[in-house]
Amino acid sequence: MSFLQYLINGISIGAVYAIIALGYTMVYGIAKMLNFAHGDVIMVGAYVSYCVTSYLGMPAIVSILVAVVACTVLGIVIEGLAYKPLRGTPSLAVLITAIGVSYFLQNAAQLIFGSAPKNFKSIVTMQPLTLFGGGLTITGEVIITIAICVAIMVGLTLFTSKTRMGKAMRAVSEDRAAAQLMGINVNQTISLTFAIGSALAAVAGVLLCSTVPTLMPTTGAMPGIRAFTAAVFGGIGSIPGAMLGGILLGIIETFSKAYISTQFSDAIVFSVLIIILLVKPAGLLGKQIQEKV
Repeated sequence: MSFLQYLINGISIGAVYAIIALGYTMVYGIAKMLNFAHGDVIMVGAYVSYCVTSYLGMPAIVSILVAVVACTVLGIVIEGLAYKPLRGTPSLAVLITAIGVSYFLQNAAQLIFGSAPKNFKSIVTMQPLTLFGGGLTITGEVIITIAICVAIMVGLTLFTSKTRMGKAMRAVSEDRAAAQLMGINVNQTISLTFAIGSALAAVAGVLLCSTVPTLMPTTGAMPGIRAFTAAVFGGIGSIPGAMLGGILLGIIETFSKAYISTQFSDAIVFSVLIIILLVKPAGLLGKQIQEKV
């Protein structure tokens, strides 16, 4: 049963990576920029949820909603102040700015909350599910995390394919100048993309800290890097690809820690990524785009 237990745990942590990767892939797909501060928005969402429950005594659902609203506003502010003035500049300038925003958020959290870890109380009250006479236990956090991940992916897919704003996002992704000529507000569309990505980061932060109940200013750093890896793994710019990449990454990481070595699990994950990209440079579900010159 240990194999099934590891598999379920891998899918669970992979679902968190998938939710984070969806934020990465949306921002890159629409705005063509890598928001490396995304991992720290996860940390901000977790801290907001922690404060609402610990200091204000509010229910878990309220803390999630407040965290989503706070991170949505934060995403719009970051895009407007840090990234919007850099449109049309070399990608290196955007990358350096993203790293600067990341360090700013980490240091701000350290000044406010200190560097000592906080004990995050899980938002999930669902009882564990026991199967095979107790040989397999599925926690409530695992069930809720997987269910939310699937719901988010389906919702985003329907949003981008069925709604007017979703179609505007796809148009901006294909050709920003042509979309603007057709009357689409490009600035509003990109801001909405950052808002959605940051809202997903808040959800991911709360789920991550419910599964691993430790919160500190660097909480979102490594999961953010892994989620970016998952987005590239599945094909950055592809919503199903982000979910597939996240789930596979979680499974590979969990099995690596269980059967090979906890110290080399990250090396194994990135080695698999390199092999996949050598075979499919655009990722598992990504599309190779021909550049016109």
